[in-house]
Amino acid sequence: MAAEYATFGLAPATRAGGVRTDGDFQVHRDFVDFVVDGRPLLFRLSDLDAVSPLASDVPPAIFTAQVRSLLLETDAPLPGGRYVIYGCPECEDLACGAVTAVILRDGDDFVWRDFAWQTGEHADLEFNAYHGIGPYRFSGAEYRAALAALLEGSAHSRRRVLLIGARVALLARLAATLRTIGIGADITQDARDVPADELRTYGAVAFGRAVTEEQRTAVLRAFADAGADVAHVDGLAPIVPLLVAQIEHALDRGPAERRRLTRLTATGAAADVEVTSPCRVRLTAYRLDRLHRTHVHEVLDDVLQPGGHRIALDARTVRGESFVVARTPGSVLVAAVTQDRPG
Repeated sequence: MAAEYATFGLAPATRAGGVRTDGDFQVHRDFVDFVVDGRPLLFRLSDLDAVSPLASDVPPAIFTAQVRSLLLETDAPLPGGRYVIYGCPECEDLACGAVTAVILRDGDDFVWRDFAWQTGEHADLEFNAYHGIGPYRFSGAEYRAALAALLEGSAHSRRRVLLIGARVALLARLAATLRTIGIGADITQDARDVPADELRTYGAVAFGRAVTEEQRTAVLRAFADAGADVAHVDGLAPIVPLLVAQIEHALDRGPAERRRLTRLTATGAAADVEVTSPCRVRLTAYRLDRLHRTHVHEVLDDVLQPGGHRIALDARTVRGESFVVARTPGSVLVAAVTQDRPG
């Protein structure tokens, strides 16, 4: 075969959940992505919202079966020796569309080729092939070692957050929303009452704006005493979608160099966004008026090319206390809008 050798690896990845402006929800999914020649394979598919079959929230038996399938220890699930590489993050139904490829052995090597978008039993390579992706030849030893390591460890991450604040009704709405998108959430006023074993199950702790510095210190000390490495979130405003975005960002423990969305800042005139690969970016502005009512404005929904981008903001939609949220299928960033002051 003509395919040149490529390196094969695996890395934790996230499909960020959230609340859309129309009130619909996007489910949070943690999964293991394929890293080819040091770069996540998903990054080569610019406008794809998908996860690999190696998701952390599937039952252990199914997860193991997926790994063994990629090792070619079982028959291919689709005709023509094809395997699902990325599928729908909401339902994993092939009818929603999936990226598939032929996986085969060539001597001791493994080869991935004929990548295609597939919505039925058979792939149409004439119309739906991914030209320019693959074929990839992987060293058998490297390939097997990476996948076998998944069977020895745990693919499950700490998708739970502890909420602490004075506004119980707001915390209850936030917890309900987080649970809807697949993130466990609990509410407490004093983490010292929570057993150490339970504290270690949280990936983040989120504080409301009314929580004092003394309370924050006591909570973080309780986590430290329990040996829990936990991210902490200082809530920017009592806006549930905004807080969800902050928590999603905190739960993303993947390496910064493997994120598509790397920078977000905003002033009253423009937002500056930086991405590392072609991807769809949604930019949403949230504003609290003087009566503490929330106003939402969709700023951008487009595929951006790698690099920095300046997106103009309507000063009327970001005056006063305002925030912007940038989302790609795999990550989210939040920034408070800094208002220009007259000189």
